[in-house]
Amino acid sequence: MSESTAPPSIDWRCRRTWRTASVNTAWCLLGCSIGDFGTIAFFQFTGIPWPTLAIMALAIVNGIVTSIMLETAVLWRQIGPSAAFRTAVGMSLISMVAMETAMNLVDWALTGSAKLTWWVIPVMLAVGFATPLPYNYWRLKALGKACH
Repeated sequence: MSESTAPPSIDWRCRRTWRTASVNTAWCLLGCSIGDFGTIAFFQFTGIPWPTLAIMALAIVNGIVTSIMLETAVLWRQIGPSAAFRTAVGMSLISMVAMETAMNLVDWALTGSAKLTWWVIPVMLAVGFATPLPYNYWRLKALGKACH
């Protein structure tokens, strides 16, 4: 009989890893927010009558694209253009999609549409940060993978 090998448990109390995961998540949030908020603002200010779900889907895609662009720009001088782009594309799409989806669901739940208001933006950012943070911590601890 073979022994069952359970995966090693993760210490969720490591402050250094939480700090690193928080910095990585903040960079991702900045990049995602540029594309997400820019897309929502465009439709809000132009009044183009797209369905809310279509605007939010486009905002999610644009958020991921701008996050990849920002990460590439940040890493460009450190590791060169092609390695910077590969690293940015290799970031966790799970984390970015979770962040973007959470932000847009909060917007929809609080405003009833894809609409930016002075009071919804901080809530969107807080939820967008908190949603992928445990996953990013786990990724660092279990897989040793980070985007920086």
